[in-house]
Order: sequence, then structure tokens, then C-alpha cells
Amino acid sequence: MSESNTTRKVTGEDEVVDLCRDLIRIDTSNYGDHSGPGERKAAEYVAEKLAEVGLDPQILESHQGRASTVARIEGEDPSRPALLIHGHTDVVPANAADWTHDPFSGEIADGCVWGRGAVDMKDMDAMTLAVVRDRLRSGRKPPRDIVLAFLADEEAGGTYGARHLVDNHPDLFEGVTEAIGEVGGFSFTVNENLRLYLVETAQKGMNWMRLTVDGTAGHGSMTNKDNAITELCEAVGRLGRYEWPVRVTKTVRSFLDELSDALGTELDPENMDETLAKLGGIAKMVGATLRNSAAPTMLDAGYKVNVIPGQASAHVDGRFLPGYEEEFHADLARILGPRVRIDEERSHRDKALETDFDGKLVDAMQVALRAEDPIARAIPYMLSGGTDAKHFDDLGIRCFGFAPLQLPPELDFAGMFHGVDERVPVEGLRFGARVLDRFIDHC
Repeated sequence: MSESNTTRKVTGEDEVVDLCRDLIRIDTSNYGDHSGPGERKAAEYVAEKLAEVGLDPQILESHQGRASTVARIEGEDPSRPALLIHGHTDVVPANAADWTHDPFSGEIADGCVWGRGAVDMKDMDAMTLAVVRDRLRSGRKPPRDIVLAFLADEEAGGTYGARHLVDNHPDLFEGVTEAIGEVGGFSFTVNENLRLYLVETAQKGMNWMRLTVDGTAGHGSMTNKDNAITELCEAVGRLGRYEWPVRVTKTVRSFLDELSDALGTELDPENMDETLAKLGGIAKMVGATLRNSAAPTMLDAGYKVNVIPGQASAHVDGRFLPGYEEEFHADLARILGPRVRIDEERSHRDKALETDFDGKLVDAMQVALRAEDPIARAIPYMLSGGTDAKHFDDLGIRCFGFAPLQLPPELDFAGMFHGVDERVPVEGLRFGARVLDRFIDHC
């Protein structure tokens, strides 16, 4: 007779799927205006799960409902510098009518957990909770102190989450020198003998901008050579069609060299079409790391069809490579022209990051991945977006993206981020929990 479920020890691998589903069912949509329903509820859920295994988590609220949870685990050697494991609990909004399965149901179908946040990033939140709970239940201390941070507001820049904690509660991160977080450690299958795991060591800087043009207001039936909408649209059109020059950073060069070796073929960043054609599902993610970029995303002008407005505005999502921020702004000014001004008070800017792919923490990643996947090989890459790592960098913390997942080759992983039908493989979650547990052993 098999051992009953009531007596068998519950492991992190056992719990991770249910934890992920629970988190997805908490609607933590971040609309950027404090109207989101669930960050406080998610913070309380996380705190409860940590308290059950003996931790003393703190819930810190920066604004009503905008709550983050932080806890510290004592390591075997508290004299060593501490490690931060951070994740965000907020998600971008989702329209249920567009989805195959309700985005806040956490439904399991086709071997995956479906829902908003499944990969961005309640999967890593669940893996962290599952592994920590297992280790504390079984009395397995990490080699050094670990600080856990489950954060609000990452999807809107982190002002009410990581930024608030770094500015107002830096003592929570005392002694922390390294960190792992989202969008790294996922697999890219090359062939039956090699699976690459992309570890994020760099990310582009961001500049979310509101552009404004002033013109002469008037009646729509009259000739007007100073139409703010015309001037703005021409400038935004130039910006949206501009071919930014290729700039190969240290991280991207290392990534392309590693990938060239794995594929047995040269990848030339100057020949983008040919290079990206060889990268399959990660082409979108990699292609955006070869250039600065500025994508027009919103337009705002006018209030009546027969009135020419005196002002028109647009929002642009700008991203710049590490080391190329000055070039980005110089190109931006030239493309937009003198009539367009950037409203600095309604813009958001964050730096680019880049670190080397070396050291004992990287070695721990390699060891943990290979123990669970013998054909694993970790390589560095740059994230085209940004994460809360930008805020923790201000405390001198060296940050990596390492949320380990083994993925089926056919899954469009890049398309899952902020996309319709976001989902994560059940086995990928279990694999990630095992890898994260081994990683902590060696961290």
C-alpha cells in the first residue's frame, strides 16, 4: 500500500503549482492610478505563507492598498553578505474576453497554469515561496542570510514598491550585495544535446515621455498653418519610423558569441534579418537589445471635431542601451525637432544596468541548472525592458535575472509577457522550484 498523502512530507515541488494558482487568482492589476484591487491582499497572502513556517514578515504600505512584503531568513553564516530574492506581485491588466481561459482563474489546461502573471511574475513568486517554505519546514538554513521581497507597483515603474523601500527602508537590505529577480534563467533548446538558459546580466534604461506641441487654436473650417496636431503627428511619425543604429554592448556581444558557438554558425549583429531568423522564439527579445528605441504608444489632442486645439500630446516608450543614454537623447532631440518639448514632470526615467557574467553566484546558477538538466548551459543576455533591479542597484546590489524555467521549444515565451493567454508549464514550475532550491544550497 502506498504511503498516504497525509503522512508524506510536502516539498516545494509539491506546493509550487497551487501557490502559483492562488497568486494568479488574486487580481493585482496595476492601472498606474492606485485603482488596482489586490496588491494588499497579495501582500497579506505572502506574509501568511511565510509566517506559517516561522518567519516574521513585514507588510509595508506606501499608499493605501500599495503593499509589499519583506522577510529575512537567517543563514548558516550571518557574517557573509546577504542575498536578495525579489519578485513583484502586481500584473498588467487583462481583458477576459480576449482569453481562452479566464486570466484570473489560475486554470490548468494543456499542461500549463494559465493566467495573468503566470510568467510575469507570479511563477517566480510561487517558486520562491515554495522553496523557502520547504527549507524552513525541514530546518535547512541557507548558507547566508536571504532577504525576500515581494513588491508592489513594478509594472508602473516601482514608485510605490521597490523605489519606496529603497528610499524609506534601506535598513531592510542591510548587508545585501547580490540579488536575483525576474526574466532570466529560462531555457532555449538548441538541439537534443544542448539547452541554453538565458541569465539576465543587463537591461536597457527607460524613458517614458510625454511629448507636447503648442499651436494656434482656431475654427476647424479655417486654414491653419500652426496646427499642433499636424506638427506633433509629423514628429511622432518620424520617431516611429526611425531606424536606430545597431550598437553592440558587452553583454550582447557575449550572448552572440556564446550562441554562435552553440549553433555552430556566425551571428552577425550588422545583418539583423539573417541573425534573428536563426533565433526562433527569442528573436523578439534579442532583437530589441541591439538598438536604442522609442515607440509611440498614446496620442491626446482636441475636444471637438470643428475646433483646432492649441495643444497636442503623445506618449512614447523610450529605451536606451547601457552606455548609450546620451546618444539616445541627442538622436531624440534631432528627430523630434525644436517644436516638440518633453514634459519632464509627466515623464519617467530609469537607468540602464550591466554587470559581468562571472563570480560564485553565477557558478551556483550553472551547478543548479546542470544538476536538474544535464544538457544545460547558462549564458548572459540583455533584457530589452526593465525590472526592480534598477532600484536595488542604487543600494550597491549586483543584480541578475534568474527565475529558472525549462520550457518546451514550441512555447512563445517572449510573447507571454503582457500578452493574451499568458501561461507557464506545470513541469516548468516544478523544475524551477528544484533548481532554485539547489541554487540556494550553493549561493
